[in-house]
Amino acid sequence: MKATFPATARVRTGAEYARIFESARRTSDPILSLHWLAGPVPARLGLAVSRKVDPHAVGRNRIKRVFRDQFRKLRAQLPAGDYVIVARVAARSADNAQLRATLLRTLVRAGALPAPAAGGTMPPVTKSTPSPSCNTPKPAASAG
Repeated sequence: MKATFPATARVRTGAEYARIFESARRTSDPILSLHWLAGPVPARLGLAVSRKVDPHAVGRNRIKRVFRDQFRKLRAQLPAGDYVIVARVAARSADNAQLRATLLRTLVRAGALPAPAAGGTMPPVTKSTPSPSCNTPKPAASAG
């Protein structure tokens, strides 16, 4: 699989960002804010990571790289539309795994991805008829 992120998969112009910010549905987290506007085109990503988030370009680029990579992996599963991720100051101190998990969790909360199935080792609960219990009184035996 190619590891590129084509221009057709990106939100590029200021007018597109303005349209998305104006009419998109927003879901927030302490690390990021996701703006999602459903549309006819395959899922496209826009990123906004300001100097307020991290004054160093290398830090801003790391945040964008992690979000872009995670989005690229999920893109085929996402509904059509435009997604803009706005990083928040907390993203600076988050490690890469936290950034990926936060994006995934936010996409699920927004309804763009289905919730993961609950894990565990217990079998699913099924309704059944109650069985007689040990505490059920027994019929009295006739004496005689």
